[in-house]
Amino acid sequence: MVRLPYLTALTTLFSYGLLFAFGQLRDFFRKIIDWFKSSSKDLKGYAPICLGLEDFYTRRLYLRIQDCFSRPIASAPDAWIDVVERYSNDNNKTLHRTSNTTKCLNLGSYNYLGFAAADEYCTPHVIDSLKKYSCSTCSVRVDGGTTDLHTELEELVARFVGKPAAITFGMGYVTNSAIIPVLIGKGGLIISDSLNHNSIVNGARGSGAAVRVFQHNNPSHLEEVLREQIAEGQPRTHRPWKKIIVIVEGIYSMEGELCQLPEIIAVCKKYKVYTYLDEAHSIGAVGKTGRGVCELLGVDPADVDIMMGTFTKSFGSCGGYIAASKEIVQYLKYTCPAYLYATSMSPPAVQQVISAIKVILGEDGSNRGALKLARIRENSNFFRSELQKMGFEVLGDSDSPVMPIMLYNPAKIPAFSRECLRQNVAVVTVAFPATPLLLARARICISAAHSREDLIKGLEVISKVGDLAGIKYFPVEPPKHETQGHKKLE
Repeated sequence: MVRLPYLTALTTLFSYGLLFAFGQLRDFFRKIIDWFKSSSKDLKGYAPICLGLEDFYTRRLYLRIQDCFSRPIASAPDAWIDVVERYSNDNNKTLHRTSNTTKCLNLGSYNYLGFAAADEYCTPHVIDSLKKYSCSTCSVRVDGGTTDLHTELEELVARFVGKPAAITFGMGYVTNSAIIPVLIGKGGLIISDSLNHNSIVNGARGSGAAVRVFQHNNPSHLEEVLREQIAEGQPRTHRPWKKIIVIVEGIYSMEGELCQLPEIIAVCKKYKVYTYLDEAHSIGAVGKTGRGVCELLGVDPADVDIMMGTFTKSFGSCGGYIAASKEIVQYLKYTCPAYLYATSMSPPAVQQVISAIKVILGEDGSNRGALKLARIRENSNFFRSELQKMGFEVLGDSDSPVMPIMLYNPAKIPAFSRECLRQNVAVVTVAFPATPLLLARARICISAAHSREDLIKGLEVISKVGDLAGIKYFPVEPPKHETQGHKKLE
């Protein structure tokens, strides 16, 4: 968990307070002006659709810095990307694209293993599948949307993650938000990590089940919540819960932290509750053979009841999967709306995942998969270590390719993003509502496609920008040769 320094919290709160005060003042004068300029086009008597804190935040805070978000690119999300240049004539209310691009080091995409760009094995197979199957099945899975590629992918995913069966969907977000309501409903209990992804939050809300939250990555608090809820039972009736599911992530996307899976599994086994593991950011990216946090932390996949993952990160494609027992997968095929009513995955996207997994497993006849896994691990640990030495507050654990750099103050969000872009480094900044209001950050994502020279270039730029923006919250670690020299003098 982030422990916000008192002074930093105070200055950040003051900055947001100032922005909110001026925003409210501008809204007040805007209402007066609109009252005098009211036209017949206004919908008299209708309640405004856009209203509330989120709308105010968007208009008065987000629009000021919207050039730092949703930047269009004109290339594949490789180690280097072409960022389309934009300009605004109305103080960022509207942005206009130009025909110019800037080549930037890509430190924002989820292309963990480098499969999103052209690949010597994957790309030819994808092109062949496009010629054979077209770009869409134009049908749902239960009608004409299941090709032999979809069947092959589901069998391959099940074998890769170590579960008896798997089912695939066309979108990673929907995999969570549509599956959870099918697995549990009224009379059930979901116990969710406090920092779980929005797709899990929306899936839990839509299920009708009771939802309780435990402190982030805290098995002890999870056990406390479980004991309390099992003892109390359902609200009002106090009947036993029909079922209980604990939902966690393998790597938390905004923190870069690995789940304490062995301890959480032990608690779930003790109280006989189900475990749902979201491996969107961990599958393919961590573990000796890329099989995710179960492999990395020594957990038997059989101990995880439901394993979810996406193809949008390590595999360079789109969609998601659920891997579980044959009974659960068969049940989902009969009942899940995302399977019954949504168009199936595009065949070329399916082929991309198949080819990527085969490269990881070495079934392409080379050792490129093993080299990619070694490279992403080496790159991630090197970059994280260097950032920490420079004095940045970096979240996350070793081996994780996701490393947030804390910014906190709202003025530092555009300062960091714009200055990095000016020096040809593309980074992603994240603020409310994706994070708590006071915990804005820049999220760095490392790829196996990055060379050591790329990483050093990125570190040099981030260090310079960090000095300019004042986000080096910790003392800079002195170089080793200086430390050794001091020891000799002593």
